[in-house]
Amino acid sequence: MADQTVATTIEQLLGPDSPTNWGKWGSDDEVGSLNYLDAAQVLRGVSAVSSGEVFTLQVPIGLAERSDPVWPGRAPAVRTQVMDEGFFTRGEEPEPTDGHHWADDKIEMFTQGSTQYDALAHYWYGGKVWNGYSADTTIGELGRASVLSIAERGVVGRGVLVDMARARGKDVLDSGEPITLEDLLAAADAQGTTIHARDILIIRTGWIGSYYRTDSEDFYRDWNEPGLIYSRELVEWFQTMEIPNLVTDTIANELSFYPGGLQLPLHCALMRNLGVTFTELCQLDDLADACAADQRWTFLYTAAPLKISGASGAPVNPVVIR
Repeated sequence: MADQTVATTIEQLLGPDSPTNWGKWGSDDEVGSLNYLDAAQVLRGVSAVSSGEVFTLQVPIGLAERSDPVWPGRAPAVRTQVMDEGFFTRGEEPEPTDGHHWADDKIEMFTQGSTQYDALAHYWYGGKVWNGYSADTTIGELGRASVLSIAERGVVGRGVLVDMARARGKDVLDSGEPITLEDLLAAADAQGTTIHARDILIIRTGWIGSYYRTDSEDFYRDWNEPGLIYSRELVEWFQTMEIPNLVTDTIANELSFYPGGLQLPLHCALMRNLGVTFTELCQLDDLADACAADQRWTFLYTAAPLKISGASGAPVNPVVIR
């Protein structure tokens, strides 16, 4: 009889021989699989541009009519006006002698409270983060593999979109709906799309787009985002294909919860072990509609998160050019 044991820890699920890229780019590496995006990959991305259409993938921050979508437990961003015409009208700001007025504001938010890049040391198990650095390097700030390393490098390459929602005839995948490696490849094939080595992989579920059409309470009820589900075959495929960056329109890029209480194991198998960067919480609906209209699913993908020293993540507004 097959072993029916349900893993209850990340180490049990991944096993002692989980694929790893530790040391592949040296003992001091902090950007992992982004090393695959060399000049040749940048030029391959540029060659995918044919119509010049531009799409930005970040969700808005601080909409007055709707709070920002965030992972449960994180607070939405709060933008505060600290200077505007009202300060002069009320006499709270002295009138400049030259007559100029101005507006100013500030924002308080989680560094992963909008469309964002995860640092490679954002998520770990077994006391080690990406490349074998001690988890102690995260105390106080991320001393190794913080988002700053990604931000200073930037991300440019050929992006390929796989529209899982459209492949399944849906506007949005259901809560907890899994995507296997076989599902991913079948959806790409149905689009007439071939995923090539070193492509930046973008997967649309419709999830974030649905947030703006759904009551917040309903959106967060029985929380379990749809997305990629762990398998050894999936991890080996990412390693063999040298995928540098996984981008999705969900808040955490993968199925949230598994039987046995496991949470986000692909963060460990892909990010921690292979050095795959994660871009989360993108708005992909307009891009997907354009790709479906002319059946062109590849494009130039460019991104650079904010340069926040020691941070576990940073907001980003990726720009796609078709």
